[in-house]
Amino acid sequence: MKIAIYGYGNLGRGVECAVRYNSDTELVGVFTRRDPNTVRTLTGVPVYSAESVLDFKDKIDVLILCGGSATDLPVATPTLAEHFNVIDSFDTHARIPEHFANVDKAAKEGGHTALISSGWDPGLFSIARVYASSVLPEGENYTFWGRGISQGHSDAIRRIDGVLDARQYTVPVPSVVEAVKSGECPTLTTGDKHIRECYVVAKKGADLNRIEREIKEMPNYFADYTTTVTFISEEELRQNHSGMPHGGSVIRNGKTGLSGENTHTVEFRLRLDSNPEFTASVLVAYARAVYKKAVRGNFGAITVLDVAPAELSSLSGEELRATML
Repeated sequence: MKIAIYGYGNLGRGVECAVRYNSDTELVGVFTRRDPNTVRTLTGVPVYSAESVLDFKDKIDVLILCGGSATDLPVATPTLAEHFNVIDSFDTHARIPEHFANVDKAAKEGGHTALISSGWDPGLFSIARVYASSVLPEGENYTFWGRGISQGHSDAIRRIDGVLDARQYTVPVPSVVEAVKSGECPTLTTGDKHIRECYVVAKKGADLNRIEREIKEMPNYFADYTTTVTFISEEELRQNHSGMPHGGSVIRNGKTGLSGENTHTVEFRLRLDSNPEFTASVLVAYARAVYKKAVRGNFGAITVLDVAPAELSSLSGEELRATML
């Protein structure tokens, strides 16, 4: 399976590493909007201008899009899905239906398969929510993220005028997590479960009050949360916020029995040293599913909810039944 990367930031480098662990994949190139001569890849894979990507239509089985959800993917995914089998990690939950419709139209017109919103949330956590709620229809789902750095939210802050760099930590409220794990089923708003900590390096002379206001009022990202904004230096950002940890859990508390007398808790948990590297590993696995569906002529947009587990694996059905079932 010939894979290419479109966008070479933290996620793109993660994909480059993940390919090395998948013997049925080959990385044929990286496409960047920067000057290709200034980009050094980790493994020496060739770097090309993003403007030349259409010259490689017959050399790429799946194009993995590694841009941000705020402004990049809403444009890039439908544009490229017309010409390639693609996969992205679009993670603005409120806009997924809109994004799916745009990508579906383009992919069907071009005769390609496009999987959107892959990763761990949306992605693996989405599957956990569906499994748990299907098995325990009487109950509640709770999703907690962090404590960790959100790539998408950090990217959204960096797009604000006057911001040089930023890191955003999503932090679960401990008392709420403990209440849910004890079997309670509280009614919670989005903002009840998490706070968002933003560490921002501003450009010299930037209006700090305006930047803070734009962050806290940003819809779909910060407006519904208790959000703190701390301005720091570049040196402090490098020293204290250079890692990319993350994680979280999906918990469902459900009832069974004639009158709901028995409570069951299902939990799916992740603890990640590197958010982009793990997300990239999910993308490569789902790229395999995209390729399989494209070969069968299943064109249009799909999500992780449309993919059978066996389609993620390089093992045969016989091998999976013997070793995994």
